[in-house]
Amino acid sequence: MHYKSSKKFEETTISTQEVFQGKIITLQVDQVQLPNGQIASREIIRHPGAVAVLALVDNKMLVVEQYRKPLERSQVEIPAGKLDPGEAPLEAALRELAEETGYRAGSLKLISSFSTSPGFADEIIHMYLAENLIKGEAAPDEDEFLECEAITLDEAKQYMQEQRISDAKTIMAVYAWQIYQLTGQIG
Repeated sequence: MHYKSSKKFEETTISTQEVFQGKIITLQVDQVQLPNGQIASREIIRHPGAVAVLALVDNKMLVVEQYRKPLERSQVEIPAGKLDPGEAPLEAALRELAEETGYRAGSLKLISSFSTSPGFADEIIHMYLAENLIKGEAAPDEDEFLECEAITLDEAKQYMQEQRISDAKTIMAVYAWQIYQLTGQIG
């Protein structure tokens, strides 16, 4: 079931100017008419969408550590990546898990699909729970340098306190995992 948005705060697009088109994102500036009739500018990032995987093996969560240039530091995150053109989120989740960790999922279940930064971007991340994992060989993209490890829930919480885990998708995964451990339910 999808949420039907109210139109009472709708902003009508008057014009769109593409400012930048990159390999992953596009930046556009829209002129919009506000509900009160005034005109405003909106800077919008267009993104193809992404997947993230809460992968559990032996009651541990698989994470990868990699350098994140925008933050100028390494981060510990759950396996994730962008959707390729025409790729279904489920297929992308299976692909990213295998590429980054070497594991193949015996079962995959959607936890949630959520907006990352709705104030300026249209990116949606589809987060999946992967269980019944089978070990294989990782094959990261040629521009990805990462290291995979399996951590306990207590270690994940410690990483969050240390800011080694600080991205929203991984924090959300840690809390979803905690709920899953307590209730046996996810998504």
